[in-house]
Amino acid sequence: MPTSASLIDNAALPVLCVDLDGTLVKSDTLHDSALAVARHRPLALLKIPGWILQGKASLKRHLAETVQLDVAHLPYNRELLQYLEQQQALGRPIYLATAADAHTANRIAAHLGLFTGVLASDGQLNLAGKNKLAAFQSRFGDDFAYVGNALPDLPLLQHSQEPMVANATPGLRAALRRARITPVRSFDERASKFKSWLKAIRLHQWAKNTLIFLPLLLAHAWAPGVIAAAVVAFFSFGLCASATYIVNDLLDLEADREHPRKRRRPFASGDLSALSGILVIVLFLSASLILALLVPKVLAALSPELLHLLIPHYFLFWLGIYLVTTLAYSLRLKRSVLVDVIVLSGLYTIRIIAGSAATGIAVSTWLGSFSIFFFLSLAFVKRFAELENLRDRGGVSASGRGYHVSDIEQLRSLGSASGYVSVAVLTLYISNLDAAQLYHHARRLWLLVPVLLLWISRLWLQASRGELDEDPVVYAVTDGRSLLLGAVVVLIVLSAL
Repeated sequence: MPTSASLIDNAALPVLCVDLDGTLVKSDTLHDSALAVARHRPLALLKIPGWILQGKASLKRHLAETVQLDVAHLPYNRELLQYLEQQQALGRPIYLATAADAHTANRIAAHLGLFTGVLASDGQLNLAGKNKLAAFQSRFGDDFAYVGNALPDLPLLQHSQEPMVANATPGLRAALRRARITPVRSFDERASKFKSWLKAIRLHQWAKNTLIFLPLLLAHAWAPGVIAAAVVAFFSFGLCASATYIVNDLLDLEADREHPRKRRRPFASGDLSALSGILVIVLFLSASLILALLVPKVLAALSPELLHLLIPHYFLFWLGIYLVTTLAYSLRLKRSVLVDVIVLSGLYTIRIIAGSAATGIAVSTWLGSFSIFFFLSLAFVKRFAELENLRDRGGVSASGRGYHVSDIEQLRSLGSASGYVSVAVLTLYISNLDAAQLYHHARRLWLLVPVLLLWISRLWLQASRGELDEDPVVYAVTDGRSLLLGAVVVLIVLSAL
């Protein structure tokens, strides 16, 4: 309990007013609400243009009435929260003052239990900038302190007795310097933008796109045009894939914030704004489309004699199939039991087919059969690892999925069987005449069988022990033994040529 002396001292302090979006919460609740509508009530998105025409305050009210954000798992600025808790303990009046809708603001205030009152938009008046300043002066005069983060907060900070900032934007910092205002406190809690974007675009996941090179590698096609076309296709696919990862993260904000590991993702944690994510999606998809259109031109320029092998814009077709399938997966299919793993494994195989479309090299039935079962095993192990980790945390069912912890043994059986079937397909290929036509020492390829069996068995053993990252691709490119086995595979194949 605060002493009488501390109450007297604190009574002389101005009322503390705290902004919400970007300040107390590192994200923007308006953007979060719009994304929640896209996830849970997609048809309601058609109403948004009409709501915008009614004004920003009306838009916020309609969104708040359409969906309710999970206020318990919003990305709060922890350093600022600790400061507010200290001030509350001293008996200082604290107001949540925000342009967010009152419905959302009141729920956040009730959850935190720190605020004397709430000032927020009411569906008609958007409480931002000068409107917020007028509300402050009407209620507190000029006797208030304010914590803000963006350029619209400048008028309030100029009139504040104690100007404070939290995760201030570069625009606000520059404006404060010009106005010769030095914040008395700064609550900065955000990761590096560069590192956050690297995580958001999942650069490590581009390793999957090396499957595009598989048709030309297995066919031993070394023409310059073929290699160059595959390289352009690789970057086109990578940009498209990164855009879809961002789409997935934006649609999964709520589920990710409840997850002990995924809550640290850049958009879920508020380190990157949803609006910037949408802009990057548009940029990446545009660049991906341009590169896809260049694929046949590159082949024609460097190896014109092979141009007849290409079906016009066939790579673009498969890129579109990948994009549509991935979006369908993010929006709905990922929550469908077993359908999700079939789709995941199919997305791997689509990369191989896209590589064939980019280079004009046909995918053999052997490669197609192997990839279906091998990647199905990887998809199953991904779900298995998620459930294994969930069981260790005492959970019962996966959030946003249709799986339960009781499904673990069945997934283990299905996934292990798929992995071993892929090895069986490999043995049939090695013993077939097709392999003898491409390899002078085809029998040496039998050494691949124990290596692949070892890797698949170890993968599932690690998953059963709860030691596997939920993404097997991350495991494959970061695990030392996996990289060593990969090098052994390369040496075996080279020795068989």
